[in-house]
Amino acid sequence: MNSSHSKLTDWGLEQISIDDHYTILDIGCGGGRTVSKLAAVATQGKVYGVDYSEESVAATKRTNARWIDLGRVEVRLGSVSQLPFPDGMFDLVTAVETHFWWPNLLADMREVFRVVKAGRTLILIAEIYKGASTTAARLVEKYAEQSGMALLSVDEHRALFINAGYSDVQIIEKRDKGWICGIGRKPIANS
Repeated sequence: MNSSHSKLTDWGLEQISIDDHYTILDIGCGGGRTVSKLAAVATQGKVYGVDYSEESVAATKRTNARWIDLGRVEVRLGSVSQLPFPDGMFDLVTAVETHFWWPNLLADMREVFRVVKAGRTLILIAEIYKGASTTAARLVEKYAEQSGMALLSVDEHRALFINAGYSDVQIIEKRDKGWICGIGRKPIANS
């Protein structure tokens, strides 16, 4: 997973700005490569990884042992449905190749919204979505329902962000690859 999603992750992260002091959360951290990429960019910040799989947490810790020793990375066992973090903690939340597996997509998007700082960003990055023109996408789409995947179209991604409360929503496609990323910002409340 680490190497197969690396180019996709790089492309997705190129769509946003990441400041060196950011506190970042990677949901569904898997093998830990995205956590490592983020720690290399947020050189004065801290990156957290969370995954519901004990094996993924262990793999992310192995991949990021140096960053953990430096106090720059922390990895926790947990679910997107009940994130083990306080309200408004993160400047950026990333989720690469995971949101289509979330147990309750809208409720989970709202749970992510809870931990994002006002004015800050969530980015979802995936190599497959409903309506993509690649052979792999069409095959996955055919069996998505049986597998439990919640594949969304471009418009459904946009609606998901908006319905969860995000503003400044952008949905970006790399059509030749079948890649998609959704970006939303948590609004700053009127004072």
